[in-house]
Amino acid sequence: MKTLIVHAHPEPKSLNGSLKDLAVSTLEAAGHEVRVSDLYAMNWKAVVDAADYGPEASSPLRVARDSGRAFEAGALTPDVRAEQEKLLWADTIIFQFPLWWYTMPAILKGWVDRVFTYRFAYGVGEHSETKYGERFGEGTLAGRRALLSVTVGGPASHYSARGINGPIEDLLFPFQHGILYYPGIEVLPPFVLHGTDRLTDEEYPEVAKAWEQRLLTLESTEPIAFRPQNFGDYEIPSLHLKEGLEPTGRTGFGLHVRG
Repeated sequence: MKTLIVHAHPEPKSLNGSLKDLAVSTLEAAGHEVRVSDLYAMNWKAVVDAADYGPEASSPLRVARDSGRAFEAGALTPDVRAEQEKLLWADTIIFQFPLWWYTMPAILKGWVDRVFTYRFAYGVGEHSETKYGERFGEGTLAGRRALLSVTVGGPASHYSARGINGPIEDLLFPFQHGILYYPGIEVLPPFVLHGTDRLTDEEYPEVAKAWEQRLLTLESTEPIAFRPQNFGDYEIPSLHLKEGLEPTGRTGFGLHVRG
């Protein structure tokens, strides 16, 4: 297994840093290849601008179109090209990050904004009466699997179906479905640690044991059963889920998961 770990926490000695290091050592000890993109250590530039696209940048800047032209012309900046190459190299991607203000840290979102360019991560495939591009189950990154490893400060009850913060599955849906599944990556159930603001040194060994177990079962874990776009569940071109396919009583984001 070839694993890319995208790590987004500014403190190397943090819980996130420890989980990243444990992932590297556990996977390498099991015979897997590992590469790490430590975004803060890399001083990753988080904002998209015309400099990303070199001579392919237009004025006014048109991010989607210009990023696609730059990708096809090989004109993207070296840091972005390097991350795209890592994604193509990997068969598994682990994202290690804390949940800040209900979402990923800005530096990680900036990594997505700059690396998932047009013609690389989206805007590919046939558009016709039966297909609406290669996305949501198809695409450039199909055949890969991803796992979100997320630390959450609050207790699990706050992130339950009736919790005030909303279900953790809903908070992670934009990342898991809208960013990862969109270009074809299969998404494994996330590894979520709650109450991490109060985690003690004495409790960490149990956390580490659970994380090691998840890492060693990555290849046998079933992905979330998101519905593929072009295989009959959705009307095209409206992309509405066909009537009667939803389980009784299911609404919202859960409509887009089978079973």
